Amino acid sequence: METYKIAFFCWETLHSRFKVGGLAPAATHLAEHLAARGHEVHFFTRGDQEDTTINGVRYHYCLPYGDNIVDYCRTMSNMLLDAFRAHDTPPFDILHFHDWHMVEAMHVLRDRNTILSYHSTEYGRNGGNFGGWWEFREISSKEWYGGYIAKAVTTVSNSTKTEVMWLYGVPEWKVTVIPNGIDPDAYRIQVEPGEVKKRYGIHPLAPVVLFVGRLTYQKGPDLLVQAIPAILARRWDVQFLFAGTGDMRDTLEKMAAGLPVQFLGYVSDEEHLQLLNASDLVAIPSRNEPFGLVLTEAWSAERCVVATDVGGLAENIENFKDGIKVPVRPESIAWGICLLVNDPAHMQKLGRAGRRKVMERFRWSVVTDRMLEVYRKVIAAGRDAGVREG
Repeated sequence: METYKIAFFCWETLHSRFKVGGLAPAATHLAEHLAARGHEVHFFTRGDQEDTTINGVRYHYCLPYGDNIVDYCRTMSNMLLDAFRAHDTPPFDILHFHDWHMVEAMHVLRDRNTILSYHSTEYGRNGGNFGGWWEFREISSKEWYGGYIAKAVTTVSNSTKTEVMWLYGVPEWKVTVIPNGIDPDAYRIQVEPGEVKKRYGIHPLAPVVLFVGRLTYQKGPDLLVQAIPAILARRWDVQFLFAGTGDMRDTLEKMAAGLPVQFLGYVSDEEHLQLLNASDLVAIPSRNEPFGLVLTEAWSAERCVVATDVGGLAENIENFKDGIKVPVRPESIAWGICLLVNDPAHMQKLGRAGRRKVMERFRWSVVTDRMLEVYRKVIAAGRDAGVREG
């Protein structure tokens, strides 16, 4: 098997304190699975630690600065370009950029075998609004330019593929859909649900609905909070746990006053797994969701999901067979949760079906194979171009 020297450019990793969302596990685990196949993988990212090797991946860190996100990422690009050049002998075969953050570096290296993965878009992150502030325009222009100069583009779902083709004119031949991968066994652990619930002051037999994610407009936690009174009208003892941080927390806490809701803030990986496996149902009320890692995490733990019918959630859930999809409205979310909360056997059936789907479609072995095929095509095209120029 031919092995490659691969450079990842990504502004977050699991192995740094700078972790924001689902991009960190998606890029980190892909890099590790590529390294496990014998490829030489270097991960250029931000962090305040010394360069190191973790799980076969060589990490190179910088500590950027800037008055705003655009300047910050420009500085990061320039700093990591220096680190890249220090390790570019022999030259890298593939330069894989994740999202827009280091498009300046891609511009400098645009004659190389570059790949851009869109994990989301600025349009999607803002709930489908074009926005009027300058940062939105700057970031969107970088997303457009990255798609223009990259030799190949990947997206995490068909809906994101359509979005970047529509927003940025990326031609269809250039785009390959490759979902985020997951190790399902890492999310299925043995817990005593009643004991976990008691830690949060919840009766062991009370149904628990779990939300995991950023408390932002895109993720729709406010829609779930608005749905709670209608749910309680049907089943008074349902409890709600929100795990995650974000700029909506204060607003959500005011909205949820007097309701059986707990906002847990940031939770450790261990607590996350215990909550996931002890909950009765996972709610994913996103307004926009390119993929939705929480879906495959919940399925890996055999948890039933009620999710909004958007993006990757809409693509991956087969309604009433491995989850419930509902319109992006509080009353619809309430209906979906009420449909299931009184039927534990049905919830378990949907959860088991979800895990089967994860095993078939989303295991890292499957996803890594698909990404390597993109690498092979880009390298082959680069060689052909070199022959023609020669």
